[in-house]
Amino acid sequence: MFTIPQADGVLSDSDVKDVAENVIGQLPLPGIEGSPLDPGEIWAVVILAAVNQTSVWETCKENDDTPCDDTVMNWLHTLDREWLEFVANLLLRQLAMTILDPDRSRIVSIDFVDNPYHGTYADDEGELCRMHAKDGTTTCHRYCTAYLVSNEKPVTLAMTYVRSDESEADAVERVLDRVKTYPFEIDLLLADRGFYNERILRRSREIAATVVPVQNKGDRMQEKLETHCSYMTTYRMYEGREQELEFPLAVAVSYHAGDRGKAARSFEAMWRAIWPIARPNRSYDSIESAQRSRRATGCFVKHDR
Repeated sequence: MFTIPQADGVLSDSDVKDVAENVIGQLPLPGIEGSPLDPGEIWAVVILAAVNQTSVWETCKENDDTPCDDTVMNWLHTLDREWLEFVANLLLRQLAMTILDPDRSRIVSIDFVDNPYHGTYADDEGELCRMHAKDGTTTCHRYCTAYLVSNEKPVTLAMTYVRSDESEADAVERVLDRVKTYPFEIDLLLADRGFYNERILRRSREIAATVVPVQNKGDRMQEKLETHCSYMTTYRMYEGREQELEFPLAVAVSYHAGDRGKAARSFEAMWRAIWPIARPNRSYDSIESAQRSRRATGCFVKHDR
């Protein structure tokens, strides 16, 4: 039987399976009227697929006693997605706080996760998003997640489903709203260049200092990057417009061996939203500690020159 580990302990695959059986198996599943199956048979397939990090189709294919994958998916389509997401985030929070020490400050990462999808779908439902070709398809189910690393293991804090007919910034804001409710201090938010968005950056700075690689676009950004030495500067996004946003910009230049022994130059540029006070109640010492963590963080996007 699963027992709660010590703070920042490690959950094994077996622990995850036990937790999933105890929690997910209790979720009500409307199902299909007249079907001889019961929710327990459907959830067993979902739990096994989740723990093994595989698909429902693969799970049904490899296990003779399971219902067919079409039947499982038809049952799952009877779920209220918004309600299920709400419950899932409650469970993520509950599980995260069983293994995380609430008195420790954290570095949280935000990311989009694309699960490739093979099959037919209705374009007007907004269910699937487009992505670069992967595993023989360009369609996927997309999720926005927030996680941190504890004992070299990722711990998911919050997630939300991303629809193709909504702005990705809407999804990010939903996740950030959930992250903000955690009891521990957040020293830093990390994200990739896909989050280089004025609306997202304004929202994230309300929670913690943020590090995001810049997008190398526009003449003004090009001027900032035309350099042979590393330096700190500032940059204004949407300069002169109502939504203008100014932030610190770190440009790092390094040299490495190139073709035929010639010296080649590369530079790294990143956006650092090192806001003086990430939270109104933070002390000066905590701010200094966060700044030291930021200086030690290497979140750069490299370009060969």
